[in-house]
Amino acid sequence: MRITLAGRYNRPVGLASVIDLGWRAAYLLDGARSVRVLAPMRASIYIVVDGEIVWLGGPGDVMHPRAVLLSEPPAPCGLVAGDTVSVPRSAVRAWRPPPILADRRAAAALHRGAGRLAKSMSTVGDPTGFGAWLLGRPLAFPLSGAGKLAHALAGAFAAHDSLGAAAAAVPLLGLGAGLTPSGDDFVGGAFFAHAALAQPGEAHDVSWRRAAATVRSAASGATNRISAALLGDLVDGHGWSPLHELARALASDDELAAVDAASRLTRLGHSSGWDLLAGFVAGTTR
Repeated sequence: MRITLAGRYNRPVGLASVIDLGWRAAYLLDGARSVRVLAPMRASIYIVVDGEIVWLGGPGDVMHPRAVLLSEPPAPCGLVAGDTVSVPRSAVRAWRPPPILADRRAAAALHRGAGRLAKSMSTVGDPTGFGAWLLGRPLAFPLSGAGKLAHALAGAFAAHDSLGAAAAAVPLLGLGAGLTPSGDDFVGGAFFAHAALAQPGEAHDVSWRRAAATVRSAASGATNRISAALLGDLVDGHGWSPLHELARALASDDELAAVDAASRLTRLGHSSGWDLLAGFVAGTTR
C-alpha cells in the first residue's frame, strides 16, 4: 500500500508505504471520497477523511486508532491545508488493542496498581504538565493554580459522580499549550480510565453517557479540532497504545509491565503522556 501526498496544483511532494494503521483510520480510509490535508506538522501530517481526522506518522511512532504509520516520516514541506492525499485500499492488518478484562477482580487490581504508580514514576524523570500534580509537586505555568481543578475531577470519579465529573472537566478543557493542551489530555485520561473500569452491563450507563456528551460538546468550543477529536476517542475508551497496555497490565496485576507501559506513555509529546497518565490515575482514585 502506497500513500501519495500532493501539494498545490496536485504536485506530488511525498510517497511512502503504509506499514501500520489503526482500526479507525482503516475504516475511514476504506472507500473514502475526500481526503485533504488539515495541518502539516513538523513530524506528522493531520488529514481529514470525509470529515473525520486521521494522522500520518513515521515508523516507530506510537500507535493510535486514527494513525497511519508510513515507511518514511511524512514530509510536510510544500503542503498546505486543503491539499490532496491519495490513499489506496490497504492490505495491512489494522491495529486494534486487545480488550481489557472487565470484572470486579480486574477492576480492584487496576485500582490498587494505579494507586502505586505515582511512587513508581518518581524515578522515571522530571514530570511535565499534570505529571507534577501526579507526583505531588507544584504545577508550572500555564497550569499554575489548576491543581484544585485536578483534585475536583479526581474527587468526582472517586465518588462515582458523573455530573460532578463533567462539571469538573469543562474548566480544564483547552488549558495549557500545544496541539493537545494539558487539560484536554488530563480529562481524556480520566474518562479513559473510567471506560477501562466499566463492568459488563455498565458501559452504557445513562448518567456517564450524558457526562461524556457534555465533555464533547464543551470541547468543540474550548479547544482545537484535532484535540477535540482525540479527546472524544479517549472518552469512548480509545487511545494511544501504551495507555491500553497500562490498563491491561494493571488489570492483570502485572506491576512491572504497568510501569514499563507508563514510562513509554510519558514519552508521548511534550507533556501529553504525563498529562494522560495523571488523568488516568485521577480517574481510578477511590
